[in-house]
Order: sequence, then structure tokens, then C-alpha cells
Amino acid sequence: MKEKTSQYELVVGLEVHVQLATESKLFAPDKNSFGDTPNSNVSPITLAHPGTLPMPNSKAIEYAIKMGLACNCEISQLTSFDRKNYFYPDLPKGYQTTQDNQPICIGGYLDVKSGVGTKRINLNRIHIEEDAGKSMHDGEHKGSLLDFNRAGTPLIEMVTEPEIGSAEEAGNLLTEIRKIVRFLGVGDGNMEEGSLRCDANISLRKKGSDKLGQKVEIKNMNSIRNVQRAIQHEIQRQSSLLDQGKTIKQETRGFDDATGKTTAQRSKEEANDYRYFPCPDLLPIKISDSYLSELKALMPKLPAAIAQDLQDQFGLTEYDSEIIAEREDRADYFYHAAKICKHYKKIANWIIGPINNYLGDQLFTSFPITAERLHELIDLVESGKLNYNTASTKVFQAMIDSPQKGANEIAKELSLYQDNDESGLQKIVDEVLEGMPDKVKAYHNGKKGLTGLFMGQVMQKSKGKANPQIATKLINETLEKLRN
Repeated sequence: MKEKTSQYELVVGLEVHVQLATESKLFAPDKNSFGDTPNSNVSPITLAHPGTLPMPNSKAIEYAIKMGLACNCEISQLTSFDRKNYFYPDLPKGYQTTQDNQPICIGGYLDVKSGVGTKRINLNRIHIEEDAGKSMHDGEHKGSLLDFNRAGTPLIEMVTEPEIGSAEEAGNLLTEIRKIVRFLGVGDGNMEEGSLRCDANISLRKKGSDKLGQKVEIKNMNSIRNVQRAIQHEIQRQSSLLDQGKTIKQETRGFDDATGKTTAQRSKEEANDYRYFPCPDLLPIKISDSYLSELKALMPKLPAAIAQDLQDQFGLTEYDSEIIAEREDRADYFYHAAKICKHYKKIANWIIGPINNYLGDQLFTSFPITAERLHELIDLVESGKLNYNTASTKVFQAMIDSPQKGANEIAKELSLYQDNDESGLQKIVDEVLEGMPDKVKAYHNGKKGLTGLFMGQVMQKSKGKANPQIATKLINETLEKLRN
């Protein structure tokens, strides 16, 4: 479904920069690390000292190919680097080494959610290039401060065709790219730290026209939400200008997070303004058939395919399956647990809830509770021996502290088994309701929400051991008797 004004439809193309998680930079041995002391990860190559020569990082090339395979691209088995002659104040060489004529990945596509369906967004290319450093303006110094730690960091730039028709589609595409980046381990996808950045080329055209309107490029947005906000703002800004009979300037604009508006920065350069030419210091790279076959064989099933499998094979909801499929280690844990426990929805609930809350960003390899132990805990809840609240707090935490012990053993030690004795629970229910005659009367006068209060008191008197289903049934039955 496209974002539309009264006369126009939106057309967006994205340029997504992904910082690759290699140990060293693209053409130099300097450490590739975020947040280190300024100018601590530099070398004569990064600083462009005379006589220094670049050497390509083979891991960066591997990561770019993997990303291309994940995006259904054609892999160029002969690829080369070019010089882009555009002034970067924070690249000491005075030019950027990138790929123009022979990018490593050609074409490709990703399928993303669009409205109630799915839309295929085609890619033009994925190419490798080096990042620039960082300019800082702190107000305490005259001029700018330059940190070259990021200069030379390997990037891939993913360029879509101008086929995105809504802010929602743009956000969903970025979300899918970030999932794949993290799943493959080629980058961390952290937009706040700048390791995933997005430029958006935005234009409007008359409804029904196949001719593209004049595009405006919004640069370096650092969150998916801001990309969507910038698109929404540009729809309003450009449609207003067109309605007044004015033309849209081809320019680069920035997005202000605080105001939600875009502002002009400079006139947009054309490709020939960059004066690309082959880099004389780097030979073309040949990707052999055997190397490409080896990488294809190592490619895992990707998040979208895993999510679909979780829905088809285990009946999980789309929401649950997408969360579990986001990380390979999380999906592996689910598949292992599902081999021994048939309560698939319950496994998903535990992974998405208590386990995810405990792990945060840690991998499942550091999670002390095995799938077999989780199966035991789920069985105790499903059989009615433990209520979920007790299981997810007291027993779960005790299992983390003592992973060599099972759920049964811990529940016995802590006397946490649920009370399923109806006669005993009936006595507690009677005591609670007899002690709250005013509340019982209010309930009979229509305040049905008081059942939560009654349940809370029953749970308190039973020291949390009352079976909630039995207690609820007894409370409702007793209240009806008291009404008569």
C-alpha cells in the first residue's frame, strides 16, 4: 500500500551502509573497533603517508559475498575497486576507495511486508567501500576535531531500485536487512553507533505516471523510525511545493531528530562529478568457483525462512516466529527443545519472555538451563503442579543459580508445589470472602473487577501455592452462592 497525497504517489530508493564486523580495516591492519580513544586505531596507511599501499581485507570480501547471497544477488567473480574523488575532510587520502564499475554483487531482492501482503524490493547492487573518519565540533575548540579511528572501516553499501512506496515498506526493509546482518554475523547493525546508516532518495510523481519525479536525498539517518519520519515529512514538503507550481530542487538534505523536519545541506552531485577511475594501487579480485561454492555451502537458513518454518511446522504465530528467528542461537534452542517437548507455544513463550529477559544480548551458549531442563519445568506447569508465576520467578531463578538441579528437585526443596486440593482451597476462599463483606456486596452490585482482589487474597493466604484455575472457579461459585 503506497503513501499517497491527493495527486501524488511516493517513490523511495534506499542506500544502506553496513559497517562490517572485521577485526581490521578494509585496506590496513588497524583495529576496527567502536568507542576507542580518538586516533588510537590508525597507521601510516590510514593516514595516507607517502609510499604506503593498501591491501584488501579478505574477510570483508567474504562478508560482502555472504550478504549478496542472502539477498539473492548475482556475485561478480571479477570485481575491482575505484577511486571516488569527492572531498572528505576526515579521509586523509582526499578520496574514497569504493566500487563503481565492477561491484561485488549485482541485482538481488528482498521480500518485505507491505500493508496486508508482501512486496519484493529489488536491489541494484551491493558494493564494498571504506568509511570516512569522524568530524566533531564541541564548541570548546576553534574549527573541527578529526578522529580517524573510523577512517578505512569496511562497509557494504546496499542500493535499492526506486520501488519503495511507503514509509512502512522502507522501515520493514531496513528491519529485514538488520536481521540478516546480525544473523550472518557480518555486522552488529547498531544504528545508534553508526554501524548501520541509511540515506533515502525521495520523490513524488503524479498518480498513474511512470516517470519519476525529482529526487531529494536525505543523508545518514540513525534509526528506522527517523527514516520513516523523514519520508513522511518529505511527502508533505514536496507535495506542498508541487501544489504551488514550484519545482523540487535536487539536493542533499539532513534530518533533524528534534523537529522531525529535513533541511537543505547542499546541491546534489551527479555521478560524473565524482570523477570515478580504477584504483591504480589495487588489482582486480577474482572470485573462484570453488571459493564461491564453499561460501554457498556454509550459508545458513535465513530468518525469513526459519520464521515460516516455525509457523508451518509448529503452529507458532507470525509474531513469535519472527522473534525466535531473529537469532540463529535462539532458533537452535527452540528446535532442540521442540524435539523433546510438544508444548511448542509454551517453549516460545518461555524463550521470548523469561529467557530473553535474562539473557539480553548474551548468546544462548551462556544460558545455563538446558532444553531438557526447560521441558521438565514446562511439564510441571502444564500438569498443574506449579503455577506459571512461581515457575517463572522462583523456580526459574533457582535453576539458573543451580543448573545441575532439575525443576522437580528445586520445587520439592522449596516446597513450591501447587495446592490442587479443592476442599483446602475452599476453606481459604470462604475465609477471604467472609472477611470482606463490603467488597462482596460491591461485587454483587456490579463491580466485577473485584475478583482480582479476591484472588490476590487467596494467593496470599495460600502462600502462592493455590492453583489459579481451581481458585478462580471456587471464588466464582462461592460468590454466586452468597448472592442467593
